[in-house]
Amino acid sequence: MNQERIYQVVFGPHVTEKTVNISEVSNMQAFKVAVDANKLEIKKAIEQLFEVQVSEVRTVSVKGKKKNFGKRTGKRKDWKKAYVKLADGQSIDLAAE
Repeated sequence: MNQERIYQVVFGPHVTEKTVNISEVSNMQAFKVAVDANKLEIKKAIEQLFEVQVSEVRTVSVKGKKKNFGKRTGKRKDWKKAYVKLADGQSIDLAAE
């Protein structure tokens, strides 16, 4: 996978209370990824970016919220989230990245 596609697949970490708890308990990290990315592309991109071994990838398609702007209604973009389980002994320090 070339460098350009890696940065088109993985946008960055998704840090919330839920993802922090999951990372502490089960060695999983959450990332915002491209809507058209598949699990294999996500796995290869994470392995090349952070130099870790990935054992499992789970994806979630998140629907954009509907919002009101005065009299007009709008909708936020749909996006995709990937939960990446790292192999035993592997870790990603997101604070240093």
